[in-house]
Amino acid sequence: MTFVTPVLNYAQLAPILIVFAGAIIGVLIEAFAPRAARHSSQLFISTFALVAAFAALMTVRNQSSVDAAMGSVAFDGAAVLIQASILIISFLAIFLIADQENFTALAAAVPGSQEERQALQGDMRVTEVYPLTLFAVAGMLIFPIATDLITLFVALEILSLPLYLMAGLSRRRRLMSQESALKYFLLGAFSSAFFLFGIAYLYGYSGTITLSGIQESIVGGAGNDIFLLMGIAFLSVGLLFKVGAVPFHAWTPDVYQGAPTAITGFMAAATKIAAFGAILRIFYVGFANAEWQWKPALVVIAIITMIFGSVVAITQRDVKRMLAYSSIAHAGFLLAGVIALSKSGLDSSIFYLFAYGIATLGAFAIVTLIRDSAGEVTDLNRWSGLGKRSPLVASVFALYLLTFAGIPLTSGFIGKFSIFSAAYESGSTAILITGVLASAIAAFFYIRVIVLMFFKDPVEDGTSVVIPSALTTITIAVSATVTILLGVFPAPLLNFIETTAFFIR
Repeated sequence: MTFVTPVLNYAQLAPILIVFAGAIIGVLIEAFAPRAARHSSQLFISTFALVAAFAALMTVRNQSSVDAAMGSVAFDGAAVLIQASILIISFLAIFLIADQENFTALAAAVPGSQEERQALQGDMRVTEVYPLTLFAVAGMLIFPIATDLITLFVALEILSLPLYLMAGLSRRRRLMSQESALKYFLLGAFSSAFFLFGIAYLYGYSGTITLSGIQESIVGGAGNDIFLLMGIAFLSVGLLFKVGAVPFHAWTPDVYQGAPTAITGFMAAATKIAAFGAILRIFYVGFANAEWQWKPALVVIAIITMIFGSVVAITQRDVKRMLAYSSIAHAGFLLAGVIALSKSGLDSSIFYLFAYGIATLGAFAIVTLIRDSAGEVTDLNRWSGLGKRSPLVASVFALYLLTFAGIPLTSGFIGKFSIFSAAYESGSTAILITGVLASAIAAFFYIRVIVLMFFKDPVEDGTSVVIPSALTTITIAVSATVTILLGVFPAPLLNFIETTAFFIR
């Protein structure tokens, strides 16, 4: 047996390696640095790693290749855009995570124990969240560029395992937080098992684990079609679980509600971009010539997801659960771009992912500011009259809600218009009609919250709006600014995506 020396293109792999290096340095800081210096050190290392990774990505943005890591990853226009989106949103999320008020003092302590009380009294801080975030980001950077199924699975686990831990770090309502982390872990484990089954079936069908090899086998038609159908079905379960599509959405409301709000925002924005980036590559490259095998099922899932997420969101009385069901509906909208299977579908999906991710992170940042003596207030009834208590905070949150609803002059309108246009051009009339109806339903509960904030009297129950820290203010301000700019002047970004986005086949 001959050993083949691996040949790696370190320039193209640099963004991933830099983030991994930052995560490892963060682990060493946790092991050896004095406790008092850990928070500032971790924040500096995390932000520096993300900025350096983005700079490294920009230096190789025009170098398309499938040979960076022996054919296991592909660098092309779509990869650069998706990785850049992940890094930008992760950078803003780190600022939100830096507000340590969100996190427990001692993650390993039993909720309500003497050990936990002593940790709270000693003002201990969980700074392990920084390297965990960087490990998750590194997995997210690999996930949408993987061109073989083993690399794809490894990236899935790298991005998922830190999130399972981070979901259980909430400072208050510890039992709910730990319950959400356990649910996320168990459902994620089942999802990963289905994903591996899909890999096995696709290997049995094509004799290869590369997307290009699978595509060639589909064109040649030499394999067993039953294996192909089973492989696509099982692989799709693992991917659709990460984006929260129905019927694989069960984890979403509980995890969004129980996890620390900063982690929820990071998860809802960055994870969705990475997961849909992988879905787009797999279906556009690997399964493009088998569209009649998977397209009908994906159309049904998209329609059910849009309707279910929009209708169930109406009944929610917790703002984080409402945003969770909203994210489920948006997963259905984004599936329209996958189903389109066209250049316009790819372009609109990338724009939608970035616009939605920015607005989502900003919305959850606002949620962290509404508090009482027990912590964050997520009961919508207690948000009554928020516009009279703090007009600025309520106005910014209303902006994000209008973006989710797809109201003109917001990034959400441009995103929905472009992705529905792509669906229409591809002949998916059912997707278009359902998407418009679901958007109308969604607009009802978004506007209901705006009416509650501005046209109801405030309830004197101890609810108040705290003054955000400088870092949280940056996250909110940048998110709001980008949301408005992409709604009023979307052409520069749309044109850049149109000229940049493509997949190497």
